[in-house]
Amino acid sequence: MVKKLLLIAVIMFINRGTANAETFAISNFATDGLSGWTTKSFKGQTNYSLVRENGSVVVKAFSSGSASGLFKKTALDPKRFRYLRWSWKVTDSLPKGDESSKSGDDYAARVYVVFPGRFFWQTRAINYVWANRLALGNSIPNPYTGNAIMVAVESGISKAGRWTSEERDILSDYRRLFGDEPREIGAVAIMTDTDDTGGESTAWYGDITISTSR
Repeated sequence: MVKKLLLIAVIMFINRGTANAETFAISNFATDGLSGWTTKSFKGQTNYSLVRENGSVVVKAFSSGSASGLFKKTALDPKRFRYLRWSWKVTDSLPKGDESSKSGDDYAARVYVVFPGRFFWQTRAINYVWANRLALGNSIPNPYTGNAIMVAVESGISKAGRWTSEERDILSDYRRLFGDEPREIGAVAIMTDTDDTGGESTAWYGDITISTSR
């Protein structure tokens, strides 16, 4: 009898957790296209287009000496919406890319989360990148600003040419990288850029979500 009661309690707890879980869709490319996404150009224009891959609608990015990204504004509490998920694919990493220098600050693919401050210089960002030289799992401040930290979610060419799914705990990453509590998530962005190295790169981005639980 006791075992049955414990089993029922466990099932109720699991079901309650599932019922309370929430997922916010940053993108739904199949139904919404690029509606709500804003282009931000740093140098030239990376070409972003909707294409179909393996039955899904995704964004294809092509950069040739350019650096522009797509931003989607949000207003999410990272202490609740903390699990970021997405999928991506690249043709290659960038041979001249070097995460430690301004001249090598290019990435075949990056997904980043922006935490606006009261003033623009207080804005912080976590850049989840397909790294060039930075070892998998390592992180480094962006060479242009310490308020942006680059995190190597993938690195090199071992997975180039195939889709890879990712999950990150935004809250834990922020606390580890910046040493304090995060502000509200103000935007999520994707970017493929090659302006500093002058090369070319192609990447694909699947839908992006943020959830309250794993």
